[in-house]
Amino acid sequence: MEWTGEALLIGVRRHGEAGVIAEAMVVGRGRCLGLVRGGRSSRLAATLQPGNSVQLTWRARLEGHLGVFTIELLEARAADLIADRTRLYLSQLVCEHLRLLPEREPQDRLLGMALGLIDHPPDGVELARFELALLDELGFGLDLTSCAATGVVEDLTHVSPRSGRAVSRSAAEPYKDRLLRLPSFLAGRGNASPDDIRDALRLTAHFLDMHFWTAHKAERPPTREPLVDLLTHD
Repeated sequence: MEWTGEALLIGVRRHGEAGVIAEAMVVGRGRCLGLVRGGRSSRLAATLQPGNSVQLTWRARLEGHLGVFTIELLEARAADLIADRTRLYLSQLVCEHLRLLPEREPQDRLLGMALGLIDHPPDGVELARFELALLDELGFGLDLTSCAATGVVEDLTHVSPRSGRAVSRSAAEPYKDRLLRLPSFLAGRGNASPDDIRDALRLTAHFLDMHFWTAHKAERPPTREPLVDLLTHD
């Protein structure tokens, strides 16, 4: 078995004396893992950095096997990311998020959004939209189209922390202290202030925590809170 494709490296871990297991989001194939023989060598160190784009060739005797990667660098981002703390934290968070996806299921929409986030100036609005898309692809999407209580589609201001459904201003009024605020830009209205971005990322964090971090007894990515502070600093 063999295939070749372009990919974003999202993780690398040691394997044996000299090898590594590389994890990558591959165009048309989704999240794939493979052994890189000699991956801990100085020759490959600069290539095998999360955030780099690479050309992968995967080979295995059977499709279900881990397989072996050979890797060619297409775009090195690591040095530029290290020079910009906000971009570095954003890249690390995006890679951590992509590692939540099931293996070998094509996710080109999310891959495109991830590359857009990494390659453009840090943007809290796009990060919030990426996290919403991630939840949707994982089967835990939020319904922000109509009010859970009344069915109206206008003046949606909050989200139920249990169901992930939007709530209108009038229906939310008696329960505001129990609901999550829905920034207007996520409902397709208006621009985003720093407070709106913080509320949007608080909203997505709640559902990522509910379905993944707490559910799987995992810690939140350590760069996320510092990144939110950087993205919402006036």
